[in-house]
Amino acid sequence: MKFGGTSVADPEKLKSVARRLVEAHESGARVVAVLSAMGRTTDELLDLARQVSQTPDARELDMLVSVGERISCALCAMAIHDLGHEAISLTGSQAGIVTDTVHGKAKIVDVRARRIHEALDRNEIVLVAGFQGVSSEHEVTTLGRGGSDTTAVALAAALGAEVCEIYTDVPGVFTADPRLVADARRLDVLFFEEMLEMASSGARVMATRSIEVARSHNVRLHVRSTFSDVPGTWIREEEPMLEKALISGVVHQREETVYRVAGVSAATLFAALAEASVNVDTIVQTGPEIVFSAPVEDRADAARTLDALGLDWTARDDLGKVSLVGAGMKSHPGVAAKTFATLEAAGIGTPIVSTSPIKIACHVASADVDRAVQALHRAFELG
Repeated sequence: MKFGGTSVADPEKLKSVARRLVEAHESGARVVAVLSAMGRTTDELLDLARQVSQTPDARELDMLVSVGERISCALCAMAIHDLGHEAISLTGSQAGIVTDTVHGKAKIVDVRARRIHEALDRNEIVLVAGFQGVSSEHEVTTLGRGGSDTTAVALAAALGAEVCEIYTDVPGVFTADPRLVADARRLDVLFFEEMLEMASSGARVMATRSIEVARSHNVRLHVRSTFSDVPGTWIREEEPMLEKALISGVVHQREETVYRVAGVSAATLFAALAEASVNVDTIVQTGPEIVFSAPVEDRADAARTLDALGLDWTARDDLGKVSLVGAGMKSHPGVAAKTFATLEAAGIGTPIVSTSPIKIACHVASADVDRAVQALHRAFELG
């Protein structure tokens, strides 16, 4: 079970999470919960660091921001004790989350869950601090955006859990952002490939890396609301015999930086960007010029890398991305035609388009993102 920052945002919500964990334990389940930091704690710690230093040391920054999740776990353990049950809080290191040595964006390389197994054998509820681990050099590391999701799924895989429940402030995954589209519908089931495309294209319910881990280890996911008993959305392996929905959802990112680069081979360029831990998304090359996109938060690293290579490059910061995702695209022609016709009728240009077998992604002006989502959701009758 994993609980996000909004689920543990204050003491009362933490006590509510404790009660939910105790209920699961009383039903006979062996309970391991991964907790995020309370509310905006991580953002507040980052702000504090920047007040002290304009360029905080990466190691010390990890030492600082990793405390938020530890606070949540310790407080929740106290609440569970008051409910008459045994619980133990563990840091990422104590839980056996071993990572590489990249501060701020570490990747999990192993899970050594001995202490978790021992606590479960003592009939304790185990609380693990998400978002963090320990490197092979015995340094505290953090996993980057969505790191608590990744922690939870990795633990579920290592422990052989039947399901990994992801509790958040929304009752599941929707056909579009309900804040933009009033008739957006909750989806009962998604396949790993669909959820992976949706997460990488802007759906913020789960982090992309956590879906990759779930797919690799076939860990079933159940996205649910902390605050209601709505059934939520199941995410699982694709079943070939099922008739698949044509389009499962329309997802968006309001900002994504798009770069144009010349004078370098693709191999050299993307090796350098990977070394700098820049998460490249769209790549388009039809001649000597290479076009690629990356998250806004990676802009500084991307700019440093491109300058270090001595390249001529430009970047656009006025674009967002709208993506249609659905496993049924593989067997239904005409989705692209309908997509472009819909956006053209709405007066929305698409300067960059990329596709996969189950996704059509269109970069559009950031100012047009909301209209594009609404128009496509309506055109494909997803409500």
